[in-house]
Amino acid sequence: MLRVGLTGDLGSGKSTVAKMFADRGAIVLSSDEMARAMMQPGQPLYTDIIRHFGPTVVNADHTLNRRELARLAFDPAHPRVEELNALVHPAVIAEQAELSATIAEANPEAILVVESALIFSTTYAPGNHPWQSRFDRIVLVTAPTDQKIARFVERASGGRNLTGEERRALEADARQRLALQHSEDHASECLVLHNEGDLAELERQVDAAWKDLQHKQKTRDNPRSF
Repeated sequence: MLRVGLTGDLGSGKSTVAKMFADRGAIVLSSDEMARAMMQPGQPLYTDIIRHFGPTVVNADHTLNRRELARLAFDPAHPRVEELNALVHPAVIAEQAELSATIAEANPEAILVVESALIFSTTYAPGNHPWQSRFDRIVLVTAPTDQKIARFVERASGGRNLTGEERRALEADARQRLALQHSEDHASECLVLHNEGDLAELERQVDAAWKDLQHKQKTRDNPRSF
């Protein structure tokens, strides 16, 4: 099985590319979706987060208040994002490893795509060369900064009409998060897709990338463990 990491900064369009790969036959795991599932009431990660960050991150219905959790994690005066990462990343990576082994056993010819913004920056992956120990190939999605910010604001707004103040706050939030993400510094190690808003062009690039991944799956000699 070929293990592919799909990465890119916030708002780059990773999820769009992930869907395109899925349409072509890839098995896709979303790190964000896995983390959300593991943060549901009754899950060990849910308990760990509440124990660490306190009761203010719990809604009245006992679900996690993700907005409050993000506010605490990305507070400019006292950022705690690494505290959150230290809880979430090991749990998600361990779950991905278990799923990967199951998928490889069931379908050795599969191409598994793991979508994650923090493949290069996480310090919680195993081994001395973290991404190399988990993936055979990395696909990096890039986009202009203004488009990344606009996509983040659109997603965060949930379709609401924003006031000028709300929009500025979300844009500032996006910039702060982007300042912590440096995936494009690793472009030389990746198969790079440029997402500038033209879906037809992005589809063309994904087609070419998919052929590259299929070729690597067929010809690779020494597959790495996840």
